[in-house]
Amino acid sequence: MEPGARPAKRSSREVAQEPGASPKRGRWGPPTLPAEPALYDGPFPFYRQPAELGRFSLDAERRYHPDARQLRYFAPPPADRPDPPFDLRHGYQDRYVRRDEDQREGLEHLLRWVAGQRDRLRAEGDTTGRPVNADFITWRGHLTKVLTTPYENHEGWLLAVSLFRGTLYVSEVETPAARQQREQRSDMLQELAYMGYKFEHYMCADTPDGSPDPTGVVNTNEAFCTVVRTRLGPHSLLFAGEVDCTDPHGPSPPACYVELKTCKEMHSQAQRRIFYRHKLIKWWAQSFLPGVSRIVAGFRAPDGTVASLETFQTMNIFPLIRGEQGCWKPAVCMNFCEAFLAFLKRVVTEDDPQLVHLFAWEPGHPVSCTRHRGAEHVFLPAWYVEAMGGRRSPA
Repeated sequence: MEPGARPAKRSSREVAQEPGASPKRGRWGPPTLPAEPALYDGPFPFYRQPAELGRFSLDAERRYHPDARQLRYFAPPPADRPDPPFDLRHGYQDRYVRRDEDQREGLEHLLRWVAGQRDRLRAEGDTTGRPVNADFITWRGHLTKVLTTPYENHEGWLLAVSLFRGTLYVSEVETPAARQQREQRSDMLQELAYMGYKFEHYMCADTPDGSPDPTGVVNTNEAFCTVVRTRLGPHSLLFAGEVDCTDPHGPSPPACYVELKTCKEMHSQAQRRIFYRHKLIKWWAQSFLPGVSRIVAGFRAPDGTVASLETFQTMNIFPLIRGEQGCWKPAVCMNFCEAFLAFLKRVVTEDDPQLVHLFAWEPGHPVSCTRHRGAEHVFLPAWYVEAMGGRRSPA
């Protein structure tokens, strides 16, 4: 997937096992995992082509449906410069319904899909009683944060992990810094967030042969999600991710899906270098993981209109940035993710949904881990534990 990669200094598995590299146990504390890019600079690891297992939708009131009712269809304008330009500010004051971000959903919707599909998720001939044939179950967004960790300089993360009936479940916990940032978000940042959703309304139709209707209400409760299975090195993964739209004339899922993004218009090579280094890495990781083949970006003018469109083929992003000095490397991202998953397997070994390990990372520090018991940390709901044949959570 990354031709011409440099010979490995050490594989991600070796990085996770060699003394002095990682993980290592402090003199008095638990093991840690370093995140310096140089430790993971090697050939691209094995990553199996993601296969879509299913899909589900969340409606205007955030209710779960095990179907594709919220899927929208890619319907771009005929030219890369919309005429008239898309007005991304239109409707912000009176046609915007925001999801309640104080409601922390965790893995709830994904678990509903898993529980509904449990008869077909067990491995053929399995005699261990493992209800889901996957080493890890999580959201795509959580893995995206792990992938970009070696190059992230601003935002840390906190991931809760529990081992239940042979599968590791990974769920994000909002850090105090992230909560403060969300609660104190400026009006300008809130409007920029709206613009991203509004862009989707200009680019998507409700039917395969329909046309976009940008006059409708922007409701961020609504979502369509794909569920995929893949493998990174020795680790089998089952994860879900929200998808913006599908190309009705494209290949089979998940390659037919299209990711839509907005970005400030760029006027110099220096601005484009910053874009390559800091924004494109997240766009790439988000699309590469589930096998989304295309990203279409709308570049905003200062007045909030879309000045131009640009398409990025996910698999061509690395050649695009290869010559940029000091830029990120996809292999480093994937090798770190493989080492992180191996780290979780070694640390979380007690099969108990009431036991939660919190893995924390902040820029400039290694990944650390703490163990917790108690209702305030447990994230696997009682209904799911019972549905999957586990013991009932204590009252």
